[in-house]
Amino acid sequence: MSYNVSRRTHELGIRLALGANDGEVVWLVLSQGLKLVLAGALAGLLESFGLTRLLANQLYGITATDPVTFVGVIALLGAVAMAACYFPARKATGVDPLTALRCE
Repeated sequence: MSYNVSRRTHELGIRLALGANDGEVVWLVLSQGLKLVLAGALAGLLESFGLTRLLANQLYGITATDPVTFVGVIALLGAVAMAACYFPARKATGVDPLTALRCE
C-alpha cells in the first residue's frame, strides 16, 4: 500500500490543490485499502473453511471452526492492514500541493 500511495502522491497532491482536505484524502486511501482487506478476508475465510477437514484431527482443545479464532485473526489482520494504509496516506497529505503541480 505504501508503494501504491507513493505512486499516487502526484494525484493526491492535485486533489489537495483543488480543495480536498487531509481527511478526505486519507479516507480515499483507507476505503481502497478496506476493499482489499474485505476481499482478502472473505477469500481467507472460504479457504480456511475448506481446509478445516484436513486440520481437524491435529487440533486439541478447540474445534476446527472456532468462531473466536476466526474473528480474532480477522480483527488482527484488519487492524494491521488499516495501519498499513493509514500511515502512507498521512504522509501523502503532507506533500505541498504546489510541488505536486510543478512535477507535471
